[in-house]
Amino acid sequence: MPELRQYLIVCFFVFLAGLIDSVAGGGGLLSLPAYLAAGLPAHMALGTNKFSSTFGTSLSAARYFVHRKADLRTAALSIVFAFGGAALGARTGLLGDPIYLQYVLLGVIPIVAVFVLKNKGFGAENKTAELAPAKAGLLSAIIGLVIGFYDGFLGPGTGTFLVFLYTGLLRCDLITASGNAKLVNLASNLAALVTFLTHGAVHFGLGIPAVLCGFAGNFIGSGLALKKGAGIIRPMFVVALTLLGVYLVRELFWAG
Repeated sequence: MPELRQYLIVCFFVFLAGLIDSVAGGGGLLSLPAYLAAGLPAHMALGTNKFSSTFGTSLSAARYFVHRKADLRTAALSIVFAFGGAALGARTGLLGDPIYLQYVLLGVIPIVAVFVLKNKGFGAENKTAELAPAKAGLLSAIIGLVIGFYDGFLGPGTGTFLVFLYTGLLRCDLITASGNAKLVNLASNLAALVTFLTHGAVHFGLGIPAVLCGFAGNFIGSGLALKKGAGIIRPMFVVALTLLGVYLVRELFWAG
């Protein structure tokens, strides 16, 4: 059985991760290191993190969907392709080394951050209808496949990248992009979770209590997003990017 210290570390950070993730993605940047700090091996931390985050994401996705803040026309193909991409990514992640992908992300993050900060109207309006249906469908499929693979292979920052791509490529407003991101993230989480479960890489002793804390964080965070819209999503998006940058620097230069 885990010790009290392990429960406290995991439950606190999973709650905080759920709150941030439900608004702008990036919750795994807090929850995954928490599982590692609790003493779980890397593969077990990845699987247990995916276990708890799947349940929290399902709550956020349901709230966005019920409040009609997700656009299935742009998200449907992403959901399908994300499921397949995440399954492939999780299998690859059990065998491969993510270091090269981490270096690429470290270069991408400042570019994304500068773009968002310089474009004050980023995600202010929903202009998806201006895209031809075929182009929107193709972009949706590519986003789902690429980000789904990333989610299964590495994971941290998945929701943040989905929000950015839905806003930047499919021209969604930030609240719709967040809703779509939750639906797609749920599909990729489920696919990756099945892979981790079949390989026995989930620690239920820590994962089940974490699910409850994740539910609480996702409920509060999605409520804030639905109420405040872009006013809360934009700054939280920048916070998520910052967390991702710090996480990658730590992994690449200090973790060893």
